Amino acid sequence: MLAREILQRVREIQVRTGRQVADVLAGEYVSVFKGRGMEFDEVRPYIPGDDVRTIDWNVTARTGEPYVKRFVEERQLTLMLMADVSASQDFGSSSRSKREVAAELCALLAFSATQNDDVVGLVLFHGDIETYIPPRKGQKHALRVVREVLTHGEGMESDPAPTGGFRRFLRGMRRPRAPRQETSISRAVEFFAGVTKRRTICFVVSDFQDERFEEALAGANRRHDVIAVHVDDPRERELPDLGLVGLQDAETGETQLVDTGSKAFRDEVARDTGERAKALEHRLRSLGIDFVHVDASASIVDPLVRFFRMRERRSRRS
Repeated sequence: MLAREILQRVREIQVRTGRQVADVLAGEYVSVFKGRGMEFDEVRPYIPGDDVRTIDWNVTARTGEPYVKRFVEERQLTLMLMADVSASQDFGSSSRSKREVAAELCALLAFSATQNDDVVGLVLFHGDIETYIPPRKGQKHALRVVREVLTHGEGMESDPAPTGGFRRFLRGMRRPRAPRQETSISRAVEFFAGVTKRRTICFVVSDFQDERFEEALAGANRRHDVIAVHVDDPRERELPDLGLVGLQDAETGETQLVDTGSKAFRDEVARDTGERAKALEHRLRSLGIDFVHVDASASIVDPLVRFFRMRERRSRRS
């Protein structure tokens, strides 16, 4: 995709989300992710009045003269965008699939970071790592990141997404899955931790159709700033009354004939998916991981703005 075509796609996002993208989102990003810690710069001779806690005792011992460590304010942040591109992300009941929503969200974050002169990287994952772009700065690099996330998977066939009630049926019936179908958040996070040395802001954008990934996220969050962005679709939470239909789990390929005309079944699906979403948010928040919910049929800017403002309020209290 050419740079002008990428910019056209971004302009289309801006048209859909309004002036909030340029006027609010970028400003909110800057105000929240100041990053700004202190990083080591050099050692220099001790000057009377220097804080003795900054003395570099190793250099002092070698030279016989007191030296202190000099630190500078860290002004450039590293933003890593980790987007789930597994099969379940292809589902969408409105004008956009969950994967397209995730792509647009990553594009907005990438350009917000670029406006702040931060470096941006990208990981696209499913059961394995599909694409990795190391963090760099600059408009040209940001365009590359946006191109990858916006165009990945174009032309792929979509599969129906799993439902809460159907998920119980699938328990115990797992079979080997193709890499493109499955989701492995733990594997993606382990890869991220292995290639990232400096403290990083990491947005994990997924529908979280996976299990036993919390420990990996918590481990990464102890060193980095991990934010979980849960993207789901209204039809995953509430099935329509269509009578007898065949449902297929996008990530396992398992199918089942169900009666969506049964109110009891539809209520069960709504209850199961609602409980799962609440449990996911509770588990992640209890581990100190920030959580953002994005409805694939609604605005992607509003939940981000709410998240940024929540973080700003929290930083003021701390």
